[in-house]
Amino acid sequence: MNAADLKIKNLVDYKNQTYTITEIFHGANHDYFVKIENDFHSISVPADSIKPIQITEEWLEKFGFLRTYISEQRIRYERPETFIKYDFDLSSKKIMEGLKIYGNSIRCKYIHEFQNIFSCLFGKEPATSSFGLLKTES
Repeated sequence: MNAADLKIKNLVDYKNQTYTITEIFHGANHDYFVKIENDFHSISVPADSIKPIQITEEWLEKFGFLRTYISEQRIRYERPETFIKYDFDLSSKKIMEGLKIYGNSIRCKYIHEFQNIFSCLFGKEPATSSFGLLKTES
């Protein structure tokens, strides 16, 4: 992954496990490295060795979204804030898929992108439920 797209507390995948980024730094060759942690490991790895986590219905529910609509064309999830939605476009074109904030469509396919957008807009991390890797913040 590109280190410029990452920030502390982003959730990422490394070797099929979910980790939280706790530090981003330059290595000896000026390559970027990240320190990542989960309940079992705390390691530093090259930033380009971690992978983004695809947004799924399960992940949206962990971030407080609830399914509010389903049809043959679309599945919609909404957060308690009425202006944040996420649509899964079930058509082959995927034109309507993605995050909707205040009615604006935002290309957002990965968890770290959602975390970064939410953090920029609201000045805090999105709270997660039933998930130990990211603490709930106010």
